[in-house]
Amino acid sequence: MGMHDQQPPWGQKKKPSSPEDILAAIIQKLRDSFGGQNGGSNQDGDQKDQPSGQGPLAGIGKVFLILGAVILFQVVYTSFYTIEPGEVGVVLQFGKYNRTTSPGLHFKIPYLEELNKVNVEAVRKEEFGFRTRSPGKQSVFDRKGFDMEALMLTGDKNVINVAWIVQYIISDPVNFLYKVRNVPQAVRDASEMVTRRIVGNMDFDYVLSNREILAGDAQRELQKELDNLESGVKIVALQMQDINPSDKVKPAFNEVNEADQDMKRLVNEAEETYNRVIPKARGSAKKIIEEAYGYAVERVNQAEGETARFKSIVTEYLNFEEVTRRRMYLEAMQEVLPNVERVYVMDKEQKNLLPFLNINPSPTALKP
Repeated sequence: MGMHDQQPPWGQKKKPSSPEDILAAIIQKLRDSFGGQNGGSNQDGDQKDQPSGQGPLAGIGKVFLILGAVILFQVVYTSFYTIEPGEVGVVLQFGKYNRTTSPGLHFKIPYLEELNKVNVEAVRKEEFGFRTRSPGKQSVFDRKGFDMEALMLTGDKNVINVAWIVQYIISDPVNFLYKVRNVPQAVRDASEMVTRRIVGNMDFDYVLSNREILAGDAQRELQKELDNLESGVKIVALQMQDINPSDKVKPAFNEVNEADQDMKRLVNEAEETYNRVIPKARGSAKKIIEEAYGYAVERVNQAEGETARFKSIVTEYLNFEEVTRRRMYLEAMQEVLPNVERVYVMDKEQKNLLPFLNINPSPTALKP
């Protein structure tokens, strides 16, 4: 079959549907172009003459034409790019920051501008003292091999195990990409530094019972450190997952905790007894003092009354001696005689006692 009967290199073929097909078609066309330079051979082995227009220069021209088409396709293909929702595009021109693009379809100059896509809505996290193996409603955590991250020394020289998690998002894509070489490592280093410094300034009991205050202080200081580094991230949350004494000191810690609970119980019982006995004793003492004060006032008033009465009697006695004496005698008898059961009259001439009158006889004397 002659050259004019063969399918030309640029003949009609099925359109490729993928980049691999395009590359395979280009390679096949190159092979066909270089294969057509030598021409075919007949059955007798005679070399056929090359047709006009199929020399070496024509094959090289086809190669450059194909390469130009490939370059043009690549230029057009790389000139447009799409930014997905939640992402931003950072464009560099000649290696220098030029602009930041929002989600959508955009254009850039090929070979002169470079694009980096950054997801600014994804929440990234760093775990300390543990690792999440299977997240979900019932997450599975692995704590083995991470003791060096969690062990810390408190302000009162006690060892404590602190596990925490840091969640952050990208707030400045440019700083995130170009200010710090490894932002996740910077977050880990700064978080460990801040947390260890805060725990080291607190007592053991304070760290155990104030994890929320500890987390809030650590989050504020960590954000300040990352802002000084211009890392371009914002701390969303810093949570203390677990705060416990070290496994080696847990038995001693439990004994100390039990002793502390016993001490608090005894103190509460002592305070209850104090609150019950002391106010009662104070009330009794106040009552006695008030009674003594009242008794003193009564005695003073009574003494003053007796004194005034005695003075009045003396005055009357000096003026009317006989009358005053008789009146005093009658008043004394009026007070004494109602309480006397028997009255005896003494006769100076009689040596024996004679019953005179039973003014107030006993109940037995009234019986017949």
